[in-house]
Amino acid sequence: MENLPLELAYALDTFYFLMCTVLVMWMAAGFAMLESGLVRSKNTVEILNKNALLYGIACIVYLVVGYNVMYPADPVSAYIPGFDFMLGDDNSTESVVAGGDDAPYYSGMADFIFQAVFAAATMSIVSGAVAERMRLWPFLTFAVFMVAFIYPVEGYWKWGGGFLDQLGFQDFAGSVVVHMAGAAAALAAVILVGPRKGKYSKDGKVQAIPGANLPMATLGMFILWMGWFGFNGGSELKIANVEEANAVAKIFVNTNAAAAAGMVVAALFARFMFGKTDLTMTINGALAGLVAITAEPLAPSAGLATFIGGVGGVVVVLSVLFLDKLKLDDPVGAISVHGSAGIWGIFAVMFSNSDATFTGQLIGTVATFIWMFGASFVVLLIIKAVMGLRVSDEEEMEGMDVYECGMTAYPEFTNEK
Repeated sequence: MENLPLELAYALDTFYFLMCTVLVMWMAAGFAMLESGLVRSKNTVEILNKNALLYGIACIVYLVVGYNVMYPADPVSAYIPGFDFMLGDDNSTESVVAGGDDAPYYSGMADFIFQAVFAAATMSIVSGAVAERMRLWPFLTFAVFMVAFIYPVEGYWKWGGGFLDQLGFQDFAGSVVVHMAGAAAALAAVILVGPRKGKYSKDGKVQAIPGANLPMATLGMFILWMGWFGFNGGSELKIANVEEANAVAKIFVNTNAAAAAGMVVAALFARFMFGKTDLTMTINGALAGLVAITAEPLAPSAGLATFIGGVGGVVVVLSVLFLDKLKLDDPVGAISVHGSAGIWGIFAVMFSNSDATFTGQLIGTVATFIWMFGASFVVLLIIKAVMGLRVSDEEEMEGMDVYECGMTAYPEFTNEK
């Protein structure tokens, strides 16, 4: 009976970790709804197929090899992780009740599944950026390399105890490690695939290509917002005492405040810029606020969190406009939401975390970007040479649903019998 408090704390922390995992897994549905709402109806089935399959592939690949690259038992160096397959045994009762600083306080299996859904979320960022013109199976082939090696290597640098962690780089839940990392990979893919036909006119003007289902996109935003409580809250890793329970509650408050501020400020800024309240900017403003606070959702006051999220709302609007000027076509604004807002968030850490330095945050950001962009570009270039990346002009015009999936999302509204 004397071990009961330790075992109960272990059980509670594990249960909390698993429930946060469920919330982050639910973000896969959010990405699917957001992206399918922001593409044209002729590409809906393909984008849904892509989001479903990338989640399954990510979970399998991360189980087989990715987790052991990101959290190696025997790393080669602070820059090069180890390499191993599958999972080991979970914690024993004896190791838990032994107590002390080194005693595990949650299940190792819970840690794996939490990290696996993070890996899938990173890959989902790439999906929307290349929507409507990148072939399905080359994309899924890239997902294998992304989750097996590219993402776990930079994840090891920070969260696995690698050189960025030793340097003092601060990223609580992944503004850079997850979000900007995914955006950097997405940028490489967007450059190689090119813009959608008709997006940019010969004289350089940007032609709007409206999404087919904005109610679905809005639902996706709220699902992602909900899932983010698990994303940030779960990253506290424990809840089974008063101090940790209060910390988790504060993370939830700050996460929500940043999202609300990002959404409202982006809507107001878009109104100021365009004279209209653009719903897509409202949606992406909320997501940008969430990305920005992810780097440090615990240390700021609720007021500072609101400010960080609000600035994220401005950043995402300006970033979307800037990428269009560069003719980098991102149908859902993924690079701006996860990349630009992620960079803002990582430097905003210095407002509240005294351990963060400008040099450390800069090195962490630049190193992560160079690795994720460079490695992704090389792998995608090889896939392009072997399989091709982009659909033909005819397939793009007719829509990817029929050519890639053999069906349409809304058959009753087509001429097909």
